[in-house]
Amino acid sequence: MSDIRITPLSDLRSIGKAQFESLYHISRLLNRLVYQDSLIEEALDLVVKVIHAERGLFVRYDAEGNAFSIIAARNVNRERLTDLSTFSSGILQQVIDKKAPCLYHDVQSDPNLSQFESVLIHQIKSVIGVPIFHQGEIWGVILADSREDRREFTDENLTFLDFFSNLVSLALDKIIRFEALEQENRILENRLQATQAVPDMIGESQPMRQMAAMIHRVARTDATVLILGESGTGKDLAAQAIHKLSTRKNKPFLAQFCGSIPDTLLESELFGYKKGAFSGATSDKKGLFEVADQGTFFLDEIGDISAALQAKLLRVLQNQEIMRLGDHKITRVNVRIIAATNKDLKALAATGEFREDLFYRLNVFPIVLPPLRERREDLALLAEHFIRRYAAREVGLSAAALQKLRDYHWPGNVRQLENVIQRALILGDGGALQPDQIILDDDGDPTLPDFAGTLKDLEIQLLQARLKKYDGNRTLTARSLGVSVRWVQLKLKEMG
Repeated sequence: MSDIRITPLSDLRSIGKAQFESLYHISRLLNRLVYQDSLIEEALDLVVKVIHAERGLFVRYDAEGNAFSIIAARNVNRERLTDLSTFSSGILQQVIDKKAPCLYHDVQSDPNLSQFESVLIHQIKSVIGVPIFHQGEIWGVILADSREDRREFTDENLTFLDFFSNLVSLALDKIIRFEALEQENRILENRLQATQAVPDMIGESQPMRQMAAMIHRVARTDATVLILGESGTGKDLAAQAIHKLSTRKNKPFLAQFCGSIPDTLLESELFGYKKGAFSGATSDKKGLFEVADQGTFFLDEIGDISAALQAKLLRVLQNQEIMRLGDHKITRVNVRIIAATNKDLKALAATGEFREDLFYRLNVFPIVLPPLRERREDLALLAEHFIRRYAAREVGLSAAALQKLRDYHWPGNVRQLENVIQRALILGDGGALQPDQIILDDDGDPTLPDFAGTLKDLEIQLLQARLKKYDGNRTLTARSLGVSVRWVQLKLKEMG
């Protein structure tokens, strides 16, 4: 069965010049090399205009479930419609049952049609509907309607709409192939993201693969990202990777460290100032938010900023607006915000040390960077990378030296490993680094072989050392020890 219905010559002669011109334009739209959803909407706008309808609808028909789904729906003002229930499903079903074009001049006076709920509620009066065929079966329906008694809903316009449906039928093969290729491309892209590394970050372990997939996913969006992780895990590299993989990659990437900086100095750096705003402000100065406009701004150690700055940052995230120091003028900026911290912002928000509303604004898409002790499979790759970076000669890494690296707990993570390799290269003079050249820091943890206390002493001292390292933060302490927060609380209770 052919998808194209033969229209009698007498009907062809009834189509006017404006309708022929519209059909020609529609045929060019539907036969473009690149298919886009907007092409169908543009074609539907032409249909609404030519037949003087108030609305146009293009639906897909699911024969198995006897259901319809919107592909495109437009009104006379070229606005997109999304509620299928405002159209008459009963009349759509009439077109499906008859498998032929249908024209209704006055639906309200037709006892077979006026009973339809949508017709009554939305006071639909005139309707034209035509089926779309693909491979001998009804693929969808094109429908146009009006709440007025439109005399333009004529047999001539029915013929025009029938021609339009034939053009869509011809274009369906291309549209369906395009959709299949697009779906296949998305599947392949997802598989690639699961294995593809992120720029400047090294590692093939499972935690790194999972993190890379998260970075690839969020990079394509403009969502605010909160990067969490211990010191030395590479939060700055993760932020740069998100920027490099984003659509803003050719725009500025700026970073600001927020820890241990006086409040007034940090505020002037972030927001800028007007001449005379304070002593020494001899000219206007743009803040980093303005400089980073259209690009990405990375705020490192966001947990350290003051309450006053938190309020101003919230305004940037909510409204993309800033105000320079000493100024009353609001400046709009378009900046993607990435923030990072090694603190538990949720816990700080619960105690009032960090604004809860700001936390939720930042925590749109959190990414947790794994500590080095959870990705020991990457130690050899990382060590070889740092050796190539810093060695002035060909240097290897002995198996015993690598084992020593793997046995260490790495409180300083990748940054500490980099320092250890640099130190070993200075001490080494042979072809391969040896265990005695791998000098590891005690870092206050009683984990060295010469510890002389009991197991209970070791447990207490280790817990105390980690609590000190993480400024009393029980969540990060528990995470670093691989135990629950409840375990830490019970041990502290035992210790009094």
